[in-house]
Amino acid sequence: MSKPTNLTPEKEFIFDYVEKNADAIATLGDSIFYFGELGMQEFETAKLMTGILEEHGFKVERGISGFPTGFCATYGSGHPVIAMHTEYDANPDNSQVAGITDQKGIVEGAPGHCEGHNVNGAVLVASALAAKEAIDKFGFKGTLKIFGAPAEEQLVSRPFYVRDGWFDDVDVAFHDHVGQVFGCGYGIMQSALISATYNFHGESAHAGVVPWKGRDALDAVVLMDMGMAQYREHMMPTMRAQRVITNGGDQPNIIPRLASVWWYFRDSTADGARKLLDQAEKIAKGAALMTNTEVEIDVMAAVWPSRGNQTLAELVTANIDIVGMPEWSEDEQLLARTLQEKAKVKVQGLNRDVLPVKAASVQKPSASDSGDVSWKVPQVKMYYPANIPNINSHHWAAGVAIAHSIAHKGAVAGAKAMAGAVIDCLKNPEIVAEAKRTFKEELGGQEYKPLLPLGQKPPVTLNQAMMEKWRPEMTKHYVKKKPVFVS
Repeated sequence: MSKPTNLTPEKEFIFDYVEKNADAIATLGDSIFYFGELGMQEFETAKLMTGILEEHGFKVERGISGFPTGFCATYGSGHPVIAMHTEYDANPDNSQVAGITDQKGIVEGAPGHCEGHNVNGAVLVASALAAKEAIDKFGFKGTLKIFGAPAEEQLVSRPFYVRDGWFDDVDVAFHDHVGQVFGCGYGIMQSALISATYNFHGESAHAGVVPWKGRDALDAVVLMDMGMAQYREHMMPTMRAQRVITNGGDQPNIIPRLASVWWYFRDSTADGARKLLDQAEKIAKGAALMTNTEVEIDVMAAVWPSRGNQTLAELVTANIDIVGMPEWSEDEQLLARTLQEKAKVKVQGLNRDVLPVKAASVQKPSASDSGDVSWKVPQVKMYYPANIPNINSHHWAAGVAIAHSIAHKGAVAGAKAMAGAVIDCLKNPEIVAEAKRTFKEELGGQEYKPLLPLGQKPPVTLNQAMMEKWRPEMTKHYVKKKPVFVS
């Protein structure tokens, strides 16, 4: 991208810092890509990110809210307190070699990044370091709080952080997320979601010889499924319910004494998602009653809809307009067009224009665990251009560009815009005051109460078995070069 003109000294300093560290940003994003760690198992990722932040003067608290791979890194003092946060987890069975337009696993069948959360981590660290360097050079007052959020794909960590008080002193929050565009909006953008597992307990027996002695836990799972299917007729149009059976028994001639099903309940409001959870509990208990089994319910995650603050969205957009879109090469455009053609989606190449700021026109049924933060404090979610337009996430094709020069350029652009907006808040505290004022108006009197049950603990063993299976092969492909950020 060409260098903007007429920059303030602070913006020129920040942008130069990010450009100077473009190689380190790329190396960090690529390193996380090859770690390919699933939610709650991002040990190498968190170690690398926190090590860099600590090396550059941040005070790092690891294991926050009981998350072994979560952290909060702090720099500075006093107000405004500015939070910057993101996620860095991968997905199962999406290992993909970067830069080729055919499906080919780095390790076939292994987990992999197929959305771009690896680049999120690089943008977060680069933005934090750039803002810290500007604080030192220009003497700004204020505190940076950098949060690492595990297991976003399972929507787990940030509601725990909010519930446990980690955002109580925060004035405004910035969330970076990989995208196919460069922009952000405001209003309610995503939906509420509750994630719960239903573990049924019965008694095993020989299915061929004495089936009458068994109490079939799988029957209870099936009956719960039937009950939820019948309830769908009475669900509001905004509601969704999806499930996977995570344990259906071991073999057909043994009546399962244990069976489990994992449900997601979605709605446009937190109250609607809670209503679905309450109804599911009634249905699960009915299924247990009919099968002479018992049921235990574990709410793994519960998130409010994500919203964006207009003041912060306009601030970030102003910085995006200054930064501008990356200048894509012909080879990068060819890669994008080729992948789009093979995926049978609109062939347009990479986007060349930034997005104007606007209110969310439609609330999406997708969810993010950053939603709880956005009801606690003013928040903006910035999308930076590090993936190929029209390619769906959670598919091997979405892994093609995220350890490639496309993602490297997009990360640099995103880090500049995010760090620039953070420094604007530090330099001009009246922006923070205005964000807090408009945030209060936007809430309209709605009171935030965590959806998480009191005393709920993080699911620390989530994805453990899968990573233990695949990690030995995946380690052979780790990036040997270390990201080194220089002042």
